[in-house]
Amino acid sequence: MQRSIMFSSNFGKIGFTLCLLSAVALSGSHALGQSNGPSKIPAKTASASKVLPPSVNEVPGTREAPVIVATVNGSTISRDELAALCMKRCGNDVLDSVVNKSLILQACQAQQIVITQKQVDDEIGQIAAKFSLSTPLYLKLIQDQRDIVPEQYMSDVIWPMLALRALARDKVQVTQSDIDKAFQAEFGPKIQVRMIAMTDASKANKIFQDAKANPDSFKLLAKQHSEDPSSASVEGLLPPIRRYGGDDMIEKVAFSLQPNQISELFQVGNMHVCLQCVRHINPTPPSAEQITEIQKGIRREMEDVKLREMADTLFTTLREQSSVIKVFGNPELEKQHPGVAAFLNRQPVAGKVLEDECIKRFGTKILEGVIHRKLLEGALEASSKAIVQADVDAEIARAAEYYGMIHNDGTPDVEAWMKEILKEEGSSKELYLSDVVWPSVALKKLIDGKVTVTDEDLQKGYESNYGSRAEVLAIVCSNQRTAQEVWQLARNNPTEQFFGELAAQYSVEPSSRSNFGKIPPLRKHSGQPILETAAFKLQPGEMSGIVEAGGQYIVLRSQGLTAPVATQMDAVQSELYKDILEKKQRIAMEKHLEALLAAAQIDNFLARKVQLGTAATQASLRAIKEDAMQSRK
Repeated sequence: MQRSIMFSSNFGKIGFTLCLLSAVALSGSHALGQSNGPSKIPAKTASASKVLPPSVNEVPGTREAPVIVATVNGSTISRDELAALCMKRCGNDVLDSVVNKSLILQACQAQQIVITQKQVDDEIGQIAAKFSLSTPLYLKLIQDQRDIVPEQYMSDVIWPMLALRALARDKVQVTQSDIDKAFQAEFGPKIQVRMIAMTDASKANKIFQDAKANPDSFKLLAKQHSEDPSSASVEGLLPPIRRYGGDDMIEKVAFSLQPNQISELFQVGNMHVCLQCVRHINPTPPSAEQITEIQKGIRREMEDVKLREMADTLFTTLREQSSVIKVFGNPELEKQHPGVAAFLNRQPVAGKVLEDECIKRFGTKILEGVIHRKLLEGALEASSKAIVQADVDAEIARAAEYYGMIHNDGTPDVEAWMKEILKEEGSSKELYLSDVVWPSVALKKLIDGKVTVTDEDLQKGYESNYGSRAEVLAIVCSNQRTAQEVWQLARNNPTEQFFGELAAQYSVEPSSRSNFGKIPPLRKHSGQPILETAAFKLQPGEMSGIVEAGGQYIVLRSQGLTAPVATQMDAVQSELYKDILEKKQRIAMEKHLEALLAAAQIDNFLARKVQLGTAATQASLRAIKEDAMQSRK
């Protein structure tokens, strides 16, 4: 909910992973020549046309946002206002991006490496093909999901990746030993094990002794005590372990075990671990005719992996060996070097270019947050409501309590919560208050008195969070015909072991396939009503019919119900009430904001969108209708 109403900032956990920007930041003397930096840009850096895709070779300012970027119900938002917000929230990250891409560009120029537009297009086509998508559809998906337009994706993601790989290519070698190990990992023997992992050494030793005394209890002990939640939820089962496939210690121990044998305790990181062997899985060697092609594929894949690793190493080295002085964000340096954002190897990065890039990259998203704030301010004024400091303080305390930051006396630990918030890189108290707290307080005031928690809500919440859960094995099929065949096979051999083997062979869902059908226990009211109903109807050992859910066909086998976490709702009613109220408020807040947006007249010049709003639309329709009636007369 918060992300739908807040500005685009680090509080929304936006990943700025190598958000590399146009090298024009360093390339144009017309943009940088008037700065007061310590040196002038050499002529050889004045053009990036030989290495960068044409889409990024633009004069700074040619796509500058309009002076007025939006109007909201007649109230204007200026470019300067948006620029200040963008720089405050994203300036440091964008500056890092400018520096990063410029470093790569300089390295390419030094080695006369050229990345062409065709190489960029081919790479995108190959990536799209991996997802069975056409290039246009893949680029649309990137734009919809990551808010990156195709030109930006090409120049800021694909070009740097290809450039770094080109720089690293002569440093990468794949040996026959590498290929042999990868071949063994793919087609060699595997071991299925259960695991118990605990941080406390003495407690781990006690559980280990209990398991050694009664090996059949291992899966129950894993479920009750293991601190690795993903495996504990499926009675300690891990996906099959293969040679050269990951953690050397776990692999070594697993391959030393025989079925049902329990290992000694050993340490992995801060965890004390023991394993129980479930079964050995025989090798699955390909035919002799396939081996040559498979090895060629392995070589290509390993070259790609090693190239990525070497590219990361190379980039780290480039960064460490460069001189970077950030002016932006340093008040003293900003006074000394007006109009300069940074110096990279004594070359200035123009502040104007940084501002333009911030708007180009994040302006649309941040402007959306500004528009939301304008709407909320107008709605508060219209309803004669105001936000006071006490409201802000109460919201911060509520958040601290909701996320478990509580003093021993049960009161919210606001100080600890704020420390946690400010751990995020680029975060500040000012941004947290404006981007998260204020919108939340505003919407809560606007929906005040409109949200209630009913007895039915409490009952469903109790059943979902504290009631019994259905332990099941599942086989998930992609089509009904396969599901019918599997169901018939399971009915003809109605043992749990055979059902698990069918899951390992036929299930298309990775967790159930690798864990012999075992999936995390199903709870009531979790958003899967068809599956829940089928699971809770079954008796232990009973198999369901074919359950169609979400376009898949599922066969379940019951292992019984778990004991309720709490047997009386009274004991947990207070916590349930708070949790349900919070969730219902968030839903109501989102709907209220959507209603405000639908009713508003918004001209978003940056995104090139115009919305008349509900009232204006109705007025226009009335006018059209009246004109039509007049014309008939």
